[in-house]
Amino acid sequence: MALKFSSVLGGAVSQLGWGGLGSKPSGVVCNWGKGTAETPSVSLDDGNPSNPGTELQGIVDKVDNNDSGRIHRDLTSFPKPLSVTDISAAPNDGTKVRISYKGVPGAYSEDAALKAYPHCETVPCDEFEDAFKAVELWLADKAVLPIENSLGGSIHRNYDLLLRHRLHIVGEVQLAVNLCLLAVPGVGIDQLRRVLSHPQALAQSDIILSKLGVSRENVDDSAGAAQYVASHGMRDAGVVASARAAEIYGLNILAERIQDDFDNITRYLVLARDPIIPRTNKPFKTSIVFTLEEGPGVLFKALAVFALRDINLTKIESRPQRKKPLRVVDDSNTGSAKYFDYLFYIDFEASMAEPRAQTALAHLQEFATFLRVLGCYPTDSFP
Repeated sequence: MALKFSSVLGGAVSQLGWGGLGSKPSGVVCNWGKGTAETPSVSLDDGNPSNPGTELQGIVDKVDNNDSGRIHRDLTSFPKPLSVTDISAAPNDGTKVRISYKGVPGAYSEDAALKAYPHCETVPCDEFEDAFKAVELWLADKAVLPIENSLGGSIHRNYDLLLRHRLHIVGEVQLAVNLCLLAVPGVGIDQLRRVLSHPQALAQSDIILSKLGVSRENVDDSAGAAQYVASHGMRDAGVVASARAAEIYGLNILAERIQDDFDNITRYLVLARDPIIPRTNKPFKTSIVFTLEEGPGVLFKALAVFALRDINLTKIESRPQRKKPLRVVDDSNTGSAKYFDYLFYIDFEASMAEPRAQTALAHLQEFATFLRVLGCYPTDSFP
């Protein structure tokens, strides 16, 4: 079973800068228990505490005469997500870095973690927030989480979690997505009646799925779908998932690169308890979040502090504030009006060790009501 946490969080973080390094956020109460991944269409966990839901039953299919002879692996050959007990008892001798991610083995997030740290020990978690907490509670050294996709756009949930938690961005990973159509051995592509996967994976492979005329079923995790189909020997169902998921769960790859757009890239952030030391000997990127008072031209002034110092912005994202979503503004015509109150996330190409970056943020702080540096990290971390 992947890691699962439940928590009650206190007030929103409002400190400026790099404070609270390596410490648990104030007001966090963590209760450890066995959780279940959210799967809208299928259940990936039987809920029995004595029987981990991610273990797969030993399955051997009858292979057709013209089949390759490939069969499912037995139960002991499948990698199992670490439990809380496993992680707590495991010796931390420093030989392997532990990387938490959302999903089960074979997830694209695990691919990104292995790209960044080829010899790492991956720690699967049920939810994005669980991956954050695994690092905060020293069950993992770093977390690798998706932040945006070239086709699907930003992952807003993780922008919100960056603000809620006190981890620091220490790197980024860009992963080319290869969507594969998988099925149990002996099943041909013409036998498929339905296909399971994450909603975004299904949407990004719309053309081929439409040609096949199959129904589509959404699940929380593409690798979890592969695990489910393999464990139940579903001969009428296919899966859109990674090639690694096929290898792990003993599925056949019926087709590769089935995405509508081949230039499909997902950008992941590497998060840690402590920031890295900014330098000037190579290109760095800095990520910040801030809020502004209401007024004409205020956002223009905020962006101008970077343009005046020849600092290139690579990303701008806005999110409504959760604690204070609406701002009431007096209007001479109608008396009052309500507007969304926004947080602004910005990535810019400069190191915090450079005077121009320090001056720009000092200038921004003059009219920003809140400002926090999320991380400063090399731009070529894990290309």
